[in-house]
Amino acid sequence: MEKKKVAEWLAQGSIAVPKLLLGHYKQLGLGEGELVLLLHMQSFFEEGVLFPTPAELAERMTVSAAECMEMVRRLLQKGMIAIEEHTDEQGIRNEKYTLEPLWEKLVHHLYTQAAQQGELGRQEEEESLYTVFEQEFGRPLSPFECETLAMWIDQDGHEPAIIKAALREAVLSGKLNFRYIDRILFEWKKNGIRTIEQAHDYGKKFRKPSSRSARQTAGEFKQTIPFFNWLDS
Repeated sequence: MEKKKVAEWLAQGSIAVPKLLLGHYKQLGLGEGELVLLLHMQSFFEEGVLFPTPAELAERMTVSAAECMEMVRRLLQKGMIAIEEHTDEQGIRNEKYTLEPLWEKLVHHLYTQAAQQGELGRQEEEESLYTVFEQEFGRPLSPFECETLAMWIDQDGHEPAIIKAALREAVLSGKLNFRYIDRILFEWKKNGIRTIEQAHDYGKKFRKPSSRSARQTAGEFKQTIPFFNWLDS
């Protein structure tokens, strides 16, 4: 008898609660009571009860029917739930609750959060870019140089990583100035260079492998590395 009863309990099924809802209901402006009420609504839906009354909801909660009615009213005002008309199998038109607005708000919140985090990450990357330039130049950047950096990002659409790669190219070439870096970026953009790997491969076309001098002095070899002059391209 006990096993049969347990089987009956398990046969009642379960409801799936999105972890995203549990993790973000506070940001959506929901209280714990409203969250539990929404979960009970979902449970009723799965049982085929599409328009549970406040009294039916209260039977499963620790609040009164009047309090359930007030929570339902607030959820409707917040746009978390909606009431729709539907036609049953007998052709009778009835009302039903829908949680579609809740899922839409949750998705919108997640997209907004992701966009904000992406913008914050980009801002930090741009600030890092200014720091790297000042470290390489060994001084604070002038207003004109700061404006040029902003122009490379905002107007020319260069990613900070590509700008850093162009800076490194200028350092290696011994031509550390903004005009030279601007020319590198211009050439890269003209030739469709968008990634660090592409920039590296493109630079190989203009450099010969490091060569050793035929003469050996004091047991050491002298090494010369020719660089491509971007300003002459």
